[in-house]
Amino acid sequence: MEIGEKLKRLRLSRGFTQEELAERADLTKGFISLLERDKTSPSIATLEQLLDVLGVSLKQFFSDEGTRQVVFTKKDRVPLYDEPEGVKTQLLIPGVEDKKIDPRLVVLKPGSETEAEDYHEGEEFGYVIEGSLELWLDETRYKVKNGECFYYKADHRHQIRNTSKSKKTIFLWITID
Repeated sequence: MEIGEKLKRLRLSRGFTQEELAERADLTKGFISLLERDKTSPSIATLEQLLDVLGVSLKQFFSDEGTRQVVFTKKDRVPLYDEPEGVKTQLLIPGVEDKKIDPRLVVLKPGSETEAEDYHEGEEFGYVIEGSLELWLDETRYKVKNGECFYYKADHRHQIRNTSKSKKTIFLWITID
C-alpha cells in the first residue's frame, strides 16, 4: 500500500475532510490532496504532524497490516491472576494496549463477585452466556439472566455478583474506551 492511500484511509476512518486534516496539521488542502494521490512525498516531520492529528505513531503507520491477527483461538486467551476468589477471567484478545475494546470471558463460581470498580472513562457491555448475575451500579441492583445483556457508561461504581448458591455464571464482558 502506498503512503497516500494509507493516509487517505486513516483520514476517512477518523471522519476528517481533507480540509479539516490540513487545518489541524497546519498544511494546505492541496498538499493533502497531492499526498493522498502519491503525487508528492511528505518529509518525516510533516508525516509525523499528520499522524499526530490522526492519532497514529510512525511505528503503527508503517507496521505491516497483513500480519495482524484476525482470529483468536482458545490458546490465545490470557488468564488474569489477580482476580478475587471464585472469579476466573480470560482476555480474549491479547495485546489490547492499542485497541479501544477489551473483551473478556468471565466465570463466576457460585457466591463469588468481581472487585468493585470506581467510576472511570469508557463504557462496558456484558452478555450472560450461562447462569445469571447481579450488576450493581452505585446503589442500584440489576438482575441479568441467561441470554440477556447489559450496557452502561463506566461513570458509576460497579460490581458484578453471582448470587446463586449452586450454579456458576459465565459472561462476556467488554470494556470500550
